[in-house]
Amino acid sequence: MPFLIKEAQRLEKAGTEFIVMPCNSLHIFINEIRNAVSVPVLSIIDETVQHLKQNNMNKVGIISTSTTVKSKLYENAFSKNNIGYVAPNESQQNKIDRIILDLLAGHQKDEDRNELANIINNFDEKNLDCVILACTDLQLLKPHHPALKIYDTMKIFSDATVRKIL
Repeated sequence: MPFLIKEAQRLEKAGTEFIVMPCNSLHIFINEIRNAVSVPVLSIIDETVQHLKQNNMNKVGIISTSTTVKSKLYENAFSKNNIGYVAPNESQQNKIDRIILDLLAGHQKDEDRNELANIINNFDEKNLDCVILACTDLQLLKPHHPALKIYDTMKIFSDATVRKIL
């Protein structure tokens, strides 16, 4: 974390008007970073929650890294905003982590996209309004689902960043 704070301070000294951190898992440090700089630090989590509320999404499935799930970054934000959620079970989470590691290694496999679709299909049985891909690497495998809207948090965050710039 000291590296993140040091770099945020460096960006501030360079004259940045605001900071974005396009990684869901690193948001476990967002409060420390915000406390270390005086410029705004946009949150992918806050922007995603706002987007879901604007689109009347009341129950959400979360697909993310184990770090994001264990730290309850989205779950806490959803609870504060009266949004219900479903997280993967342990077996599903292990598969998601493996898929993310494959993506980080540069491997985009159809079998991983199919596995992600299977996990989302299991979520569909829980009467969800949508599923969020809360790992910026998962946008590379974004599957289609006939009944559930699938939101990519990176897309939501990039759109919010553009709005802030404009």
